Amino acid sequence: MPGDAHRFDDLFREYGPVSVRRFFSGEAIWDGAAMIALVWDDILYFTTDDASRPAFEAEGCKPFAYPRGARVIGTSWFAIPERLYDDPSELAQWARTARAASLAKAVEKKRAAKTR
Repeated sequence: MPGDAHRFDDLFREYGPVSVRRFFSGEAIWDGAAMIALVWDDILYFTTDDASRPAFEAEGCKPFAYPRGARVIGTSWFAIPERLYDDPSELAQWARTARAASLAKAVEKKRAAKTR
């Protein structure tokens, strides 16, 4: 069953409509065909790529990580800067960057699948 996207209306009001879907024990935020964010333990993580990741690192944001056996696996999903929860205008800019990263990753996966 889809999550309640309405609780994100204020946060994403400057960005536009989003939908929420279950994602393992968390939720995924989608903009059409692009998964732009992950919500886990009430923390919002945006997808990143090599171009966008430095902005998150400069803010001291941490990547989403999960345990696998004795190891901890880091991901390309980074927690958003705390200030964005109170700034829908700037959050919209970061969300657009996350959407671009998500779409670029999808294109890259399709290319890789064709070369196999």
